[in-house]
Amino acid sequence: MFELIGISPTLLFGQLLIGLINGVFYAMMSLGVAIIFGMLRIGNFVHGAQYMLGAFGAWYLLHLPDFFPGLGLPSLGYWWALAIVPFFVALIGAGMERLFIRRVYDLEHAYGLLLTVGLAMVIEGLFNVAYGAGGQQYAIPDSLKGGVNLGFMFLPIYRLWVIVAGILVCFATWFVIERTKLGAYLRAATENPDLVRAFGINVPRMLMLTYAFGVGLAGLAGVMAAPIYQVSPQMGQAFIITIFAVVVIGGMGSIFGAIATGLMLGLIEGLTKVFWPQAAATVIFVIMAIVLVLRPAGLFGKETVAYHGSDISAARPGSILENGRLWLIVFAVAGTILPFFVYPVFGMKILCLALFACAYNLIFGYVGLLAFGHAAFYGASAYVAAHSAAVLGLPTELAILSGVAMATAIGALFGWLAIRRQGLYFAMITLALAQIVYFYAIQASWTHGEDGIQSVPRGRLFGLVDLNDTMNMYFFVLAVFLIGFAAIYRIVRSPFGQVLKSIRENEQRAVSLGYSTDRFKLIAFTLSAGLAGLAGGTKAIVFQIASLADLYFMTSADALLMTLIGGVGTLLGPVVGAIVVVTMQTQFATLGAWVIVVQGSTFVLCVLFLRKGIVGTFEDFLASREERRRRQAAKVEPAASAGLSAKGLHG
Repeated sequence: MFELIGISPTLLFGQLLIGLINGVFYAMMSLGVAIIFGMLRIGNFVHGAQYMLGAFGAWYLLHLPDFFPGLGLPSLGYWWALAIVPFFVALIGAGMERLFIRRVYDLEHAYGLLLTVGLAMVIEGLFNVAYGAGGQQYAIPDSLKGGVNLGFMFLPIYRLWVIVAGILVCFATWFVIERTKLGAYLRAATENPDLVRAFGINVPRMLMLTYAFGVGLAGLAGVMAAPIYQVSPQMGQAFIITIFAVVVIGGMGSIFGAIATGLMLGLIEGLTKVFWPQAAATVIFVIMAIVLVLRPAGLFGKETVAYHGSDISAARPGSILENGRLWLIVFAVAGTILPFFVYPVFGMKILCLALFACAYNLIFGYVGLLAFGHAAFYGASAYVAAHSAAVLGLPTELAILSGVAMATAIGALFGWLAIRRQGLYFAMITLALAQIVYFYAIQASWTHGEDGIQSVPRGRLFGLVDLNDTMNMYFFVLAVFLIGFAAIYRIVRSPFGQVLKSIRENEQRAVSLGYSTDRFKLIAFTLSAGLAGLAGGTKAIVFQIASLADLYFMTSADALLMTLIGGVGTLLGPVVGAIVVVTMQTQFATLGAWVIVVQGSTFVLCVLFLRKGIVGTFEDFLASREERRRRQAAKVEPAASAGLSAKGLHG
């Protein structure tokens, strides 16, 4: 039968075995993410780093004599690692929960997402500094070496062990959560903490143990993965995005859905490698898109409304900092003199990223939708603009507009798929959809894979202005930024923008007033994607390259970081955030691998201590100063009136 379809039985069953092993790891990792999200409403982006900690923990125990040569410590092998490492990874998770995670339980999901992204960057960055990008080998334990010859394939014993042990761990966890009194306490502690507290149960401790347990599962998966994959700082980085896609397909927070979907998708991925290898990297994300169309809550999820902050904006109506016309003039004047004080390329980078951040702020700050896939629009536009200019020979302005058109089209499609969800659901869906674009760019011939599209010609603007001249290029970018900023200001000040703000503040009230909120959100999302594409296309012409870095998920994280640092929902905030981030990246470029640690630390500090951003904090300062003046004037006025009355009596 296999000969008829031209498939070798060894290849087919070999890939099915690999798929089943991957499915086991998907299930174990998704299970931890589902537990943490379902009970704590935290999108634990640091889960991949905690998986990496498990693998490195096993490697450390194996090399104890090398790290402490004078103490005579024995080498602790695989079985010791299985018993010890998950506990210590869970202990680290408990410490992270107490120090960081619990501070964002009651905040908008963006803060939890950005906090865990920052923690992941710090952990992975530190290990990258210590061990570099290369991997460390971890040998299969002697008791699990060898294999069984099944006739049509050779089945390694260790891989069989991983499959059996992983499935048992998954279903044991499901039983504890869903069928025991302890699991009932855990669910109750997250759904109605006040009631559980009335029964004398320490709810904060219960939440900490829940997080630690989910993290411990990641550590266990890391130990089991160490003999199969190389132990490296990046081993959990790309893995975690696939895990979130698996969780979305199964249903966010569904324990059984995480297990069943992880195993199923691992097998589907294995089969895809046999019949269509090029699609193996994207098949999970394509399935996710199909499932979202047919069943937005996921295969095993329930239709629930995720917690969403009522108003995340740091803006104060009537503040001078929200006067868009004034700031357009300021930006035009400051932008004109800027290249005479700084290197013009540095200024152009700030302008491109400032426009990108403003585009992101349109959907996050003014609509309240936490998106995490804007790199897809920024990068897709960069690639299309670069290809149009370098290969098709289109003029610069048409090349950029072609990129904008592509970003707008992708934005409309992604928005249509994701707009029915909100909060962290929306963030994970947009992230997973953006990965489809990323993996497409890796494999498509016209994007040139990891090399990207290089030597993009700048050309002549309207056939007249030579953009190869750095100053001409700079002023063109300044004009693009000013046009984009003016468009955003006009959008948010229009009646359409006022409806968007009402959706952000109270969507149910907007619905009761007769507005089709999904339609408004879709239009805003599409506009945001188009403006992000304007930034990406312009960037490709400025720097004469489009690369995978433009599509990488950390580019989306940078947009979120710039918005939060500057001030969510403020006109000026994203621009200030872009200046801070670009300056920081430039100044810290000499730090090498430490740059990731510094940037991750910035994420964490921003969430913990600067939630309103620089502009929002400054607006609070101005408002409090004005309030103090008003109070002083109120005190002085009665005193003056009393003095005049007394003077009149004596007179």
